[in-house]
Amino acid sequence: MPEHWPLVQLGELLTKSDDWISIKPDEKYRQITVKLWGQGVVLRNEVTGAEIAARNRLRVRGQQFILSRIDARNGALGLVPDFLDGVVVSSDFPVFAPNHGRIHSQFLNWMSKTAGFVDLCKAASEGTTNRVRLKEHKFLAFKIPLPRLDEQRRIVARIEQLAAKIQEARTLRRAVSEDSLPAMRNALFAPAFEGGWQHVSLDEVCSLITDGTHQTPQYVDDGYMFLSAQNVKPFNFMPEMHRRVSFEDYRACVARAKPRKGDILMTRVGAMIGEAALIDRDLDFAFYVSLALIRPTEETLLPEFLVHWLNSPGGLSQSRGQTLGKGHSQGNLNLKLLRRFDVPLPPITIQQRIVVHLDALQAKVDALKKLQAETATELDALFPSILDRAFRGEL
Repeated sequence: MPEHWPLVQLGELLTKSDDWISIKPDEKYRQITVKLWGQGVVLRNEVTGAEIAARNRLRVRGQQFILSRIDARNGALGLVPDFLDGVVVSSDFPVFAPNHGRIHSQFLNWMSKTAGFVDLCKAASEGTTNRVRLKEHKFLAFKIPLPRLDEQRRIVARIEQLAAKIQEARTLRRAVSEDSLPAMRNALFAPAFEGGWQHVSLDEVCSLITDGTHQTPQYVDDGYMFLSAQNVKPFNFMPEMHRRVSFEDYRACVARAKPRKGDILMTRVGAMIGEAALIDRDLDFAFYVSLALIRPTEETLLPEFLVHWLNSPGGLSQSRGQTLGKGHSQGNLNLKLLRRFDVPLPPITIQQRIVVHLDALQAKVDALKKLQAETATELDALFPSILDRAFRGEL
């Protein structure tokens, strides 16, 4: 805290609002709530007075400061935006009018998002475990460091300038993540399958193409692993999160087909239809109809090559194009259509070279995804650091 910023009681800066109104059954009212951890004030719903279980409600004005008695200790506080002027709240949400001659509304708003301000709210909250409430007299008795109004305005302008830059970085990162990476991968992968080789139907080069059980099993707490479409993403077999079924249901499922290492699982329903992954470990499990099981004849078709092709633009265009079954509320890849997939078939030695090349490209794509995730985490941590510096007088 800067030594030249005087300490001022919140009670000198905030005046509690008592703008209570009578609720009329036939009129409509907008109600708001305050999100946790400084996420702001948002519209909750719009209801008639008859739906409000109280005769009176507190009317809230734009630019007033509001907090939740229950969750102010969890960061549920902030400034009411102007477009929510006139909304109503219950007595669980005290509302205060800032003294604009001494404190800039946005200065208070940004300060309220800091860990130090939330700690004040924690210190002002009392009660048993399930009945902890903020005590207004304790809250208003706390002192905060307060610079002159012109300095407050400068700090607010600087915070908002940096906040805009962080939001721009988030937008750019999200755009790269959602649009550029898939397009880049497709552009890199597509040429690998344009060698002018012979094409065959999938069932000509596979010893097994089937799907999982069509019956919803009885799930149990202690039983056999049971997988579905959520366990498969492009190139990623993810069995860690799963349900379990009884031995009887497991036995009935694997009687149809027992998966083994080196087989391929492919999603055959839903928005992500056609995504494929190699079963890369010895694992005993049954699976649902939402997955197809493909077992290539390895002397002719390498499983790794087929996984790359199924996840390529050529493979996915067949999965999500004319091959979608009819009469379903969501896409459904019929096994007859899957067996007729047109697959490029270069010699095994060339398949091996293509797999090595595409594995290297996929590793680079995965590394870029990881970097983006780390960047997102850094961006999330950056803004609290900026606020902390701002209210230490370092901006």
